[in-house]
Amino acid sequence: MRAFVLSTAKQITFAGLVALCALWMGICTASMMVSALSAGANDQEVLKLKAYYERINADRQARLNSAVAQLSASNGNIDEMANTIEKRHAALAMLLSDFKSAPGAMAALAPASPRLGSESPLERIQDTRMDQDRLIDAAETFAKTRAERLRAAFRLAGLNPDSYTPRGAGLGGPLIDAKDPRALAAILDVDEDFAARIQNASANMGAMRSLTVAARGLPFGKPTNVGAVSSSYGVRFDPFTRRPAFHQGLDFPGPMMTAIFSPGPGVVSFTGVRSGYGNTVEIDHGNGFKTRFGHLAVISVRVGQRVAIGQRIASMGSTGRSTGPHLHYEVWVGGRPQNPNRFLRAGEYVQQAN
Repeated sequence: MRAFVLSTAKQITFAGLVALCALWMGICTASMMVSALSAGANDQEVLKLKAYYERINADRQARLNSAVAQLSASNGNIDEMANTIEKRHAALAMLLSDFKSAPGAMAALAPASPRLGSESPLERIQDTRMDQDRLIDAAETFAKTRAERLRAAFRLAGLNPDSYTPRGAGLGGPLIDAKDPRALAAILDVDEDFAARIQNASANMGAMRSLTVAARGLPFGKPTNVGAVSSSYGVRFDPFTRRPAFHQGLDFPGPMMTAIFSPGPGVVSFTGVRSGYGNTVEIDHGNGFKTRFGHLAVISVRVGQRVAIGQRIASMGSTGRSTGPHLHYEVWVGGRPQNPNRFLRAGEYVQQAN
């Protein structure tokens, strides 16, 4: 038998080696876990991309299969497929003719140039069908984008856009009013899916047109070309009393005699002096909308005169309760003052939608 004596130094050395081994194993384990988690995240991204492209390929394959199935169902009768294409063309022509008056529509909805080469009749028919699908996609996107921007403009002004888009204001009058796509498909003599897309694009186009017409009659324009605002709508310190007071409009400072314009079409309902406002012009825009312009130097319109958007109505001054040349501008709806900033921002959205 042999006896081994573990001195204190040997014990410390052995314990240190064990600790180093444990630390090394811990580092290796942590590194493996981090690598595994990172690989898992990358795998998830790869799987998402794969699924996305698989959906695109599946959609394209479904379109091709639809064409092949239709050809098979007609026992190879290309004339029948051509007849279907012609009916869809007629429905598209009805829809696209309604887009002609919309700015930018013709460029966005131009048909693709036909491919040149020795294509078979089936390939040419399939190309035409795919171009029809592209056109109806473009029409849906075009109308929806502009309709949504106009709806956002009305909401910015605190207005309900639905009250300015009457129901049934779609393409072709009562023809597109049918809520059931099957009924419309029967009327247009096209497949139900294509009829539903025609109806959807037409509905958005009708909303776009109604909102555009309504926006032209509202005070969405700028009352002056001066960009800066010296005092906003809301509570402020009154420049005379130095106490908090409610300010019912916007103040646009500028040089004396700066031009003042009508922000929308309407009829001049008041010209003269109002207490605190000095020389004042008020315009009735109809449907409860009214604008007021104060502290004017010169008034260029008379009561009862019809004015157009952008028409000069007065010149900037400092009459009434004023500390210097500026325009005090107010917007009233239903007899109550509104924040003019909301209408100015709405006007910018309307311009972007055109």
